[in-house]
Amino acid sequence: MCSLCYNYYMRKIKISPGEYYHIYNRGINKQKIFLDMSDYARFLFCLLYFQSENTFNNFGHYVSFFKKSKKFNLSLKTMSKIISNRFVELTNFCLMPNHFHITVLEVDEKGISTYMQRVLNSYTKYFNTKYKRSGHLFQGPYQIVYIKDNEQLLYLSTYIHKNPQEIKEIKKYDWKNYFWSSYQDYVKENRWGEVLRTDIILGQFKDENEYADFVKTSPAKIVDTRCPL
Repeated sequence: MCSLCYNYYMRKIKISPGEYYHIYNRGINKQKIFLDMSDYARFLFCLLYFQSENTFNNFGHYVSFFKKSKKFNLSLKTMSKIISNRFVELTNFCLMPNHFHITVLEVDEKGISTYMQRVLNSYTKYFNTKYKRSGHLFQGPYQIVYIKDNEQLLYLSTYIHKNPQEIKEIKKYDWKNYFWSSYQDYVKENRWGEVLRTDIILGQFKDENEYADFVKTSPAKIVDTRCPL
């Protein structure tokens, strides 16, 4: 079993504040969970802004704005409230057609369970309503792996950021420009501001170019038949 997915059959692990975790899940029967830009945008909105107890009305407004500008038009007051009251911190992410990967820091006790329940329940309800379906969207409970040390945290960042290499339509080097990954936020400008905590990893490198070289030379492999995703 691949090193990043050893907990696939070990769902119950202790989740503690101050620790990092790799969280992932895929669509039931490996079906796609994102069918168009609106789907990706809706899920990304949840990942970014459900890190605190804030509630949002009229998601369609935010998604429509995003489709035009590639940004979410949240007010500075709302952003500040999210950042100051969050119970988890999102470190990186990659959204693939039929699965996702994220790295999250547990800030408050039960923060991750609250966060993931909000994200997955909200998105499933949206998806089922939009596509006139019912039942489960994801392949069982989300999977979670404890990140035991900094070496594993750094390796995981390269693994997640290289995930788009799996997409057949993406050429060998196009994965670096894959929009639905936080890689761009690490090597260019952080599109999401402080709701995406890139500094935990980038702070260990001289600059963005050094991190890009680190990812490029990483031994992280994407295609692994032992990996459940």
